Amino acid sequence: MSLFYKNQLKHQVAFGIIFIIVIYIFSFLVLQYRVERFIYRRVKKIYDEVSLLESTTLINQPINTDMETLSREVKKFATDKKLEIEMLEIREQYRREFLGNVSHELKTPLFTVQGYVSTLLDGAMDDKHIRKKYLKRAEKGVERLIYIVEDLDMITKLESGDLDLNMTDFDVVELIQNVFELLEMKADKKKIKLAFESKNIQSVMIRGDQDRIQQVLENLIVNSIKYGKEGGLTEVGVVNLTKKKVLIRISDNGEGVEKQNIPRLFERFYRVDKSGTRSEGGSGLGLAIVKHIIEAHKEKVYVESEFGIGSEFSFTLEKANKLTKSDVK
Repeated sequence: MSLFYKNQLKHQVAFGIIFIIVIYIFSFLVLQYRVERFIYRRVKKIYDEVSLLESTTLINQPINTDMETLSREVKKFATDKKLEIEMLEIREQYRREFLGNVSHELKTPLFTVQGYVSTLLDGAMDDKHIRKKYLKRAEKGVERLIYIVEDLDMITKLESGDLDLNMTDFDVVELIQNVFELLEMKADKKKIKLAFESKNIQSVMIRGDQDRIQQVLENLIVNSIKYGKEGGLTEVGVVNLTKKKVLIRISDNGEGVEKQNIPRLFERFYRVDKSGTRSEGGSGLGLAIVKHIIEAHKEKVYVESEFGIGSEFSFTLEKANKLTKSDVK
């Protein structure tokens, strides 16, 4: 074979190899492009479907075809949605319980009033003694209805932020003493003693809405009387936490609360006693109102309780700028 043919053969082989390489690279690029386009369309479809759920975590992000990143984003999205669904389920359960409780609380006095009025209309009205007695009982039912509605109105305003606080400086020790005097007769019925933790308690000036703080104190002390044992003790302490904060605590040696019930004590209408009986009356909103009033003051409320031994409710308040007697010492 001549040298010419050998060189030509070498050129043909080299050209063939180059052609194959070019075809391979071209095919690879085309195939890669087609695959990426296919994946892109699939991924875009996922993003579009997710966007129907109005997910702010994925809609505002550029489409990413990296599988690891995409997997991480979708997993995070799924986790967020799971948490959201769980929260919605909890809220729905809470809504059902709340409506059921409102219905129960309103139904009881309504039926009571209806029963007495119906009895009077059926002929009992002719008896002067029965008429007076039944009208008084019906009046108590109406008062209970008004009490519940007013508490519902207040807690709604507190939750929505529509209730303005009248912030003033006042002596919290004097306020507690006034509450003791208001509730003295109620406590005497169960032979419960109302007292300060310290016999030599000093005047403490605080900053807050005096009427609302009085309501907090009344609700907590009434609660301690309601669930206190016969001949028991309710004590109120005023503790200087810092130069700017004071802690008010109300403790009793009553029934106490089981540990699993403590986290739900401040829920509206929540009952530790599942029988739903309230021999002492009340709207069932007292502790919920306490929580919202204290939080409206940007303070915290706490509870500690041991079943069969007693409970302690406490909350913080801001001291007034004026010096107190204890500060002077």
